[in-house]
Amino acid sequence: MIRIFNRASATLPIAFLLISAAVLTGCSSSAPVGVAATVNGRPVYTAEVDRTYKSQFPGKAEGENEDQVQLRRLEMLRSLIDNEIMLQRAEKAALVATDADVESRLTEMKTPYTKEEFEKQLQEWGLSLNELKARIRKDESVKKLFNKEITSRINITDTEVATFYNANRGMFNLPEPQVHLAQIVVSPRPDPNVRNLKNDKARTEDEAVRKIKAIEARLRQGEDFAMVAQSYSEDPQTTPNGGDLGFLPESSLDKASPDLRKLVLSLQPGSLSNIIHTPDGYRILKVISKEPAGQRDLNDPRAQQSIREILIERKDQLLKTAYYEMARNEAKVVDFMARQVFGTTSAK
Repeated sequence: MIRIFNRASATLPIAFLLISAAVLTGCSSSAPVGVAATVNGRPVYTAEVDRTYKSQFPGKAEGENEDQVQLRRLEMLRSLIDNEIMLQRAEKAALVATDADVESRLTEMKTPYTKEEFEKQLQEWGLSLNELKARIRKDESVKKLFNKEITSRINITDTEVATFYNANRGMFNLPEPQVHLAQIVVSPRPDPNVRNLKNDKARTEDEAVRKIKAIEARLRQGEDFAMVAQSYSEDPQTTPNGGDLGFLPESSLDKASPDLRKLVLSLQPGSLSNIIHTPDGYRILKVISKEPAGQRDLNDPRAQQSIREILIERKDQLLKTAYYEMARNEAKVVDFMARQVFGTTSAK
């Protein structure tokens, strides 16, 4: 998964020693000035939380109260803490991204935009170019960590492929071209059956618009689509599977909307749609792959590839979830912001 990272200080000044000392003195210690949390003694600054919040929620929603703001800030801090945990693991494994890695990713991000459009996009994200490069370095470092610790361990056997094929034989009988899609859904009408990882649901039209824009910003900055879907999507059927809709016949897109069919067919595999407004809310689509019509037997390379991709994605999601849990358990985290919120709220 790719998450939003902010660059932490690489030096160890006197303030860092004071932070460590404060952590060691016990839970009653007050929070160091400007520090939202520490991860193994390294600070995660309140300014990082502020920048991340501003980039995703640039204005206050109508009717929004302070409790809702604090909840979002705590969720963002949790994400930054997770990012810091993974970055430290990448550093320990000597997997920090090089300058060439950063420039390559930056060039890829710039490709859809003109120079002026990209500068405007940076302004909307609330980032300078150097800050974006710092985030990219952290993102790419964690990618390297995941490739070593997770991706390299995934091995799909021929037996697993055959078992999946025999259990899902109908998937490979394609009477017409099909598109493999995934989606992230946000609705202004919360569904009680939604169970995303962040337990995050929009409750009004304004909240839904702000949330889907924040999700789009995460995706455009490189976060993993499946993990963002599991964390924030509000569709009960697809959220647990990372938003995966499976293969859909092109004719089914026509039934939904001719405009939707035109949009999906214009997208290349791996690309994202813009935000789509539908009667039930908002969604962002990802085209995973496209398949021409025809029967696929088990020995067909396209069927083999499709099955392996599905099985790899499932194992990847499972192992990443487990890896995050293990890493959190092994890290020493002090969340000063959570303590402050709890103390202030419970005292009311």
